[in-house]
Amino acid sequence: MRQHRTFPRLFGSLLLVAAAGISGVGAAPALASAPASEAAARPLGEVVPAPASVRPAGGPYALTPATRIRVDDSREERRIGAYLAGVLRPSTGYRLPVADDDGRGGIRLALGSRDRSLGEEGYRLVSGRGGITITARKPAGLFHGVQTLRQLLPAAVEKGTRQTGPWLVPGGTITDAPRFGHRGAMLDVSRHFFTVDQVKRYIDQLALYKINKLHLHLSDDQGWRIALKSWPRLATFGGSTQVGGGPGGYYTKAQYKEIVAYAASRYLEVIPEIDMPSHTNAALASYAELNCDGVAPPLYTGTNVGFSSLCVPKAKTYDFIDDVVRELAALTPGRYLHIGGDEAHSTSHKDYAAFMAKAQAIVAKYGKTVIGWHELVTAPPAKGAIAQYWGYDKTSAAEKAQVAKAAQNGTKLILSPADRLYLDMKYTKDTALGLNWAGYVEVQRSYDWNPGTYLPGAPESAIAGVEAPLWTETVTNSDQIEFMAFPRLPGVAELGWSPASTHDWDAYKVRLAAQGPRMSALGIDYYRSPQVPWPAGS
Repeated sequence: MRQHRTFPRLFGSLLLVAAAGISGVGAAPALASAPASEAAARPLGEVVPAPASVRPAGGPYALTPATRIRVDDSREERRIGAYLAGVLRPSTGYRLPVADDDGRGGIRLALGSRDRSLGEEGYRLVSGRGGITITARKPAGLFHGVQTLRQLLPAAVEKGTRQTGPWLVPGGTITDAPRFGHRGAMLDVSRHFFTVDQVKRYIDQLALYKINKLHLHLSDDQGWRIALKSWPRLATFGGSTQVGGGPGGYYTKAQYKEIVAYAASRYLEVIPEIDMPSHTNAALASYAELNCDGVAPPLYTGTNVGFSSLCVPKAKTYDFIDDVVRELAALTPGRYLHIGGDEAHSTSHKDYAAFMAKAQAIVAKYGKTVIGWHELVTAPPAKGAIAQYWGYDKTSAAEKAQVAKAAQNGTKLILSPADRLYLDMKYTKDTALGLNWAGYVEVQRSYDWNPGTYLPGAPESAIAGVEAPLWTETVTNSDQIEFMAFPRLPGVAELGWSPASTHDWDAYKVRLAAQGPRMSALGIDYYRSPQVPWPAGS
């Protein structure tokens, strides 16, 4: 059984920081005795996602036992410095004290850059023999710069036990900022339930590739996963099962807040989804009064879709939605609340439009911005609402045109084409896990497309970004999450982050191959795609 790396917790690792002690940066370890393969620094641009600008220059910086992480007296800088130290200490064996001093050398983390081109999430990393400096305008950018630094170090730096160096960072300057503001991953915890620790593990993996949104699919026909005071049976009864009839589960409010806080510590914003009016059997089974006939259906453990619906004419339905949105909005500091809206096959279009108009108004009432699956454009969407496109090659031209028309009229789009970004699609016909209704999605197909030009008629200015959903009809544990997500997820991250000019499959597959040893060091059980030239033994 493979060993899982225990990822450092940002706030807990603050307790490990030594405020004083070793000063200065020692001489780099002698490299003459090291094998040439170990002594060579990695190429500066061998990073995923590809940086916007890479300028190699000068010799490498070497981490040594005397290396310090230097920060200003800033809470965010100290937290990010502590996080970095927590990543590097187990493998290097170095103390790496985090200190707010003005000394030279070491690793310097600095907020307050005046370079507006860096935006909210960009950074600049400068490396040379004398030290490393990462600067950013905002904390998220500084954190993303730290992820780049991780990838510039040898893959063994990710291991949880002491390893042999040298720990070299190539010299030069990286200047970087994202193409799109929304770079997301969705985890379906409704078809199969995943614990707080399992979600945290996924968050850490997402953070390495600069993903900044975690979309949690909290309700569906098979399970309701968030405890709410106003409707307690949603969780205790509606959350008591899952696909195949397992025990299910749900998050208490405290556990959900723990996930939200942990994601925030990695600069990910949690977007909760309560799917409606369809995909609601767990709620309908929990409360008979939500059904038009007043009769609760049995709990459901299958995988069919589109058969359930909240009762559109009933006033009680909107009392229910108001309570759910109110409680969930209070738990969620992020800007968005996802209301689903897909596959409402048992709801007439007239009822669907009436329902979504009321549901969107309730979300606005509690200060959140609506996201819905792209069927929302037929409702129509409220001003400011975002539609998440999940269509694929076989989606009709008329449906695509309707989504594009909404984009032309101001509706922002998140692109999640099922035959490109659905992480639950099989890689090939021989993949044991996953589904294939949208086709087989190998690594190249997942990566080799341009979000800016993907949907005919939709201007690039309307594209908020990309998101990779992982539906879990066949996925039951962290190993399976990782096998389906990796190595496709790094490519999704690159589509969202990197300039279009950097997108080239032949170049990308080489950089992706270099991630193999890093994923292995992290204990990520990834799919060894034959399309990627993985290093031997990775």
